[in-house]
Amino acid sequence: MAAPIHQFSFDALGERLIASLGNPVTRAMYGKAIRDFLAWYGGRSTEALTRSALETYRAHLTGLKYSPSTVNQRLSAIRRLLLHAGDEGLIPAATAQIATRVSGVRKRGVRVAKWLSPEQAEDLVNAPDPGSLKGLRDRAILALLVGCGLRRAEVVSLETSHLEKLEGRWVLLDIEGKHRRIRTVPVPPWVKSALDVWLTSAQIAKGRLFRAVERGGAVTARSICAQTVFDIVVQQGKTIGISIRPHDLRRTCAKLCRREGGDLEQIQLLLGHSSIQVTESYLGTRQSLGEAPNDRIPIRWHHDRRKLAS
Repeated sequence: MAAPIHQFSFDALGERLIASLGNPVTRAMYGKAIRDFLAWYGGRSTEALTRSALETYRAHLTGLKYSPSTVNQRLSAIRRLLLHAGDEGLIPAATAQIATRVSGVRKRGVRVAKWLSPEQAEDLVNAPDPGSLKGLRDRAILALLVGCGLRRAEVVSLETSHLEKLEGRWVLLDIEGKHRRIRTVPVPPWVKSALDVWLTSAQIAKGRLFRAVERGGAVTARSICAQTVFDIVVQQGKTIGISIRPHDLRRTCAKLCRREGGDLEQIQLLLGHSSIQVTESYLGTRQSLGEAPNDRIPIRWHHDRRKLAS
C-alpha cells in the first residue's frame, strides 16, 4: 500500500532539491510549488500518496483558477520532489513512480496576446493607491513590468544589489532569466523614481526589493512570490477596465519601445530573448507594413519614357 509522506519535511528534502537547481528563478518557483503542496497534503495526512491523491491536488489547483501553464509547472515540481524522495528511500521507489504518472492540464486553444496602448499602460502603472505602502509597492512592480519588460519571476528575485549605476545611468545588473541567460536591464528614470519611493517608504536598504505587506500596512521581511505579481496585474487591470496578464506587459514594453524607434536588436537584449524572431513575435508581426523599409529606397519612377532620354 502506498505510504503517506508526512514523515519527511520540506526543510530536509525540499531544501536540498531546490539548492540543486542552478537558476534562481526556477528555485523560487519550485520552492513555492513544493511548499504549497506539502501544506495542502499536511492537512490530509491520513491519505496515502497515490496517483489519485495527486489528481485531487491537480483539481485543487485548477479550482484556484491557476492557468494551465501554472498548474503544469507546479505538478512538474511535485513530480521531481517525489522522485527525489524515492531516490533517497524516504518513500518506496514504486510509490514515487506510480504517484508521478498524473497528467498535466490540457491547454484549450491559444490565448490571444494583448498589448496596452501608451495611455492604458500609464493608467495601469498609476492605478494602485499611492497613499499606502502596498500601493507604492504595486506601482513599482507595475513600473518594472511595463518599463523594463521583466518576467514576474525576475521581479520577485530582485535584490537591492541588482540596482547599479553604469555608464551614467541606472540599470538592473546581471539579471538571470530563462535558460540562465544573464543580461543587464536599463532602468528608465520614471521606473527608478517609482522604485525609490517604494524603497524609501518601506525602509528597505538591502535584500529583496519586494516584500509582503500585512493587512495593517506593515512591511514584513518575507519576499513576495510570482503569484502575487500575477494577482497585482490582474486586479489593477480590472481597476482600469481591462483584462491583462503579466506577460502582456512584457509584450507591451517591446511594442512601446519599437513604436518610439527602438532598435530591434536592442529590444531583444532588453528582454533577454534567444533570437530576433522571438522578439518579433512579441511585436505582433514580423513586418511593419505601415513603415516598410523598402519605401525609403531613393529611386524616382518616370511614367513618361521620353523623360528618361532627356
